[in-house]
Amino acid sequence: MKKLTALFLGLVFASGCLGCSSQQAETGKTDEVQKESSAAGENSGTQKEGSSQVQDGDAAGSGENSAEAEGGKEESAYEFSRYAKTVPIVYMSSEITPRALLKLYKSFDREVEGNNTAVQISFIETQSGSGLQPELVRDLVQFVDGTITGCSSTDSRFGTGMDRYQQTGRGFAEIAKIDIMDAEGSITIPVAGGRHLSKNYVGSHFTDYDGFLVLSHFRRHEIAGFGGAVSNLSVGISSAEGKCMIYTAGRSRTSLEGSDQDSFLESMAEAGKSVVDALEGNILYVNIMNALSLGCDCDGTQSGSDVHDIGIFASDDPVALDQACVDYVYMAQDSGDFVEQIEEMNAEYVLEYGEEIGLGDCAYTIISIDD
Repeated sequence: MKKLTALFLGLVFASGCLGCSSQQAETGKTDEVQKESSAAGENSGTQKEGSSQVQDGDAAGSGENSAEAEGGKEESAYEFSRYAKTVPIVYMSSEITPRALLKLYKSFDREVEGNNTAVQISFIETQSGSGLQPELVRDLVQFVDGTITGCSSTDSRFGTGMDRYQQTGRGFAEIAKIDIMDAEGSITIPVAGGRHLSKNYVGSHFTDYDGFLVLSHFRRHEIAGFGGAVSNLSVGISSAEGKCMIYTAGRSRTSLEGSDQDSFLESMAEAGKSVVDALEGNILYVNIMNALSLGCDCDGTQSGSDVHDIGIFASDDPVALDQACVDYVYMAQDSGDFVEQIEEMNAEYVLEYGEEIGLGDCAYTIISIDD
């Protein structure tokens, strides 16, 4: 069974503290019993009087233990609240509606700053028509006055023109302006200290935007194991040649072949970190966990689902957000096939490596906004 690394409502941390307090209480209780046994032996000749004394002592001891227990609870609550402030918050709602999506965004203690906000949607995620729907995201996109952005796919079925057509055909063009960011080519942004990449190729329109709202359909992915905030931040924002560089760990700008799995995952995290650095952190992330298909959205078909809809999750930390979603997959009923794919592709390594290079934090505190 996978050991969850997250802090669901602080339960992992709180349980640890309470466990320590409980152990101390047990130790104290043992000491009390030993003292009472000793006292009982000494007073065995005066049972009546001793009995009265023991009852009085029990009453006093009970009061002291109760006070100690209350003090322990307060101390645990204080320690948890102090710890919770040191890890990212992931907001969640089990309601998958436009209202919940907008409410989640308003839960952040900041907004995407600037006059030009990109709402990054991986266009290929919409090919199946099962995940992100225009009517679901419309209110949020219009609230931030955003432009829906994406880049060309490396899949021969979905060139730049096809990307634009698919978005228009599925109704996205009716709710906001659409920008294929690499329609006029690529630019590069630096990758600081990358193991595989020294620069990341993104669409030339990338610099038109002050900040990004990365809106992702959390789903299975045939190569990465799962797709979410980190993949949308990296592969989604990368141009066609940038995608090739990620998939090949820096070896090719024209091919997707030529990398081992871990190097690919490391490259994905490095590309994501370059985007965060270029935007100086002016990014927020939302993952929608619905229509968790048996296949990948990249297939372009709806293939059914063996995992029920889970909810919407949001954070200013892409690693914490994806980790929370992965953890909820593990807890979901009938998620065995999805879990098997995550483990077979070593998918969580992208989060571990992302934490190592400063992209985000695998630990988190989750807060529900449901009424």
